[in-house]
Amino acid sequence: MRLLNRSRLAPIKIDMNDLDDLSAETGVKEIMVARVAKKRVSKSSKTVAAEVSAADLNRGGLNESMPVAKKERAKKKVSKTFKDAKLEASFVNFVQLSFPEASDEADLNRKAKRIASTEIAFIGSPDAFAAETAESEFMGEHILAQMTAEPAKKSAKLADLPVHLARLCETKLLTPDEEKMLFFRMNFLKYRALQLRASVVLDKPDDWLLRRIDALVKAADWHRDCIVKSNMRLVISIIKKFVNQHNGFDDLLSDGIVAVLRAVEKFDVALGFRFSTYATQVVRRNTYRKVMEKQKERQKNIASLSENGLDFSDDQKSSSMSEERWHALRNRLALMLDHLDRREKFIIRARFSLGGHRKVQTLQRLADVLGVSKERIRQLEKRALDKLRGMTESAPILPDSDI
Repeated sequence: MRLLNRSRLAPIKIDMNDLDDLSAETGVKEIMVARVAKKRVSKSSKTVAAEVSAADLNRGGLNESMPVAKKERAKKKVSKTFKDAKLEASFVNFVQLSFPEASDEADLNRKAKRIASTEIAFIGSPDAFAAETAESEFMGEHILAQMTAEPAKKSAKLADLPVHLARLCETKLLTPDEEKMLFFRMNFLKYRALQLRASVVLDKPDDWLLRRIDALVKAADWHRDCIVKSNMRLVISIIKKFVNQHNGFDDLLSDGIVAVLRAVEKFDVALGFRFSTYATQVVRRNTYRKVMEKQKERQKNIASLSENGLDFSDDQKSSSMSEERWHALRNRLALMLDHLDRREKFIIRARFSLGGHRKVQTLQRLADVLGVSKERIRQLEKRALDKLRGMTESAPILPDSDI
């Protein structure tokens, strides 16, 4: 008879001839078999337990073959950043998804040096951020603010913007409470990151500590970006007033966005003012300074060219036109426009701010007025311009000396 043990033990052999003289009714045969099996299982269980303990030790990273540094990190208790369990769980998940572990010791040292040299500054009272209630007051249960997903309402002015600019203005405007919440959270996260960075040891950097600092800074930047996106319409409304032939819209927009980013970093929401009040002054002053710098640079270039006998002054060219010449050109343009049909004439006057039109009209605006698509307005404008060019080629405009 052969018995198999499920714990990967060797088969148990029992000589059944030694048990033939015993009566089957007494059950001695079954009792002996059970006792022999029990002894074998008990003896082997200790061996298996020892093997399992050794395997668990190896998997746990504390065996003798591991480096000493890794042993120490494995023994350390995982440090918490926040007291609230739900907030801490949200933050840990954010860290693990955003920042992987360092690949080696060299990578860990580079990360430590980068974080040590990164400037982290916050606006607010350190005493208020260090209070026991600060975490629950500013953060809640999520590391990222739970903003409503309500999109911004599309106005007529927003519809007139190009697609790439309209997308920048899709974020809804912040309420006063939402604005305060974002500013307080952003600065509180920076305060926590600054606290953790004070415990960084460059000789023995802790990977989990460095990852938490990076995650806190990234979460603070996320709140900053929410504030910037909600104020993009304000930036566009300011910088478009400075656009001319020497200052392009895209360049001014880039400078305006940088100015808003700096304004967010320096704004103190505890003073009780709305951020838009502060941002308006910052963007306007920054844009004016950029325009004046370009103008001074252009004047220097013109002065340098004038010294070499060249004249590229746009102001002098425009002032050299006589009043008679100007009236002659206006009369000629009026005659040429009379050769266009009614829709073409209206589109040219509106697009180039001629006649009673005080400002340039967009294609979408004209499409709404005429009841056609924006593409159709573009086609009509192109056709009208082609006609005007043809008229100019057939009857060239006389030079100023011949008028």
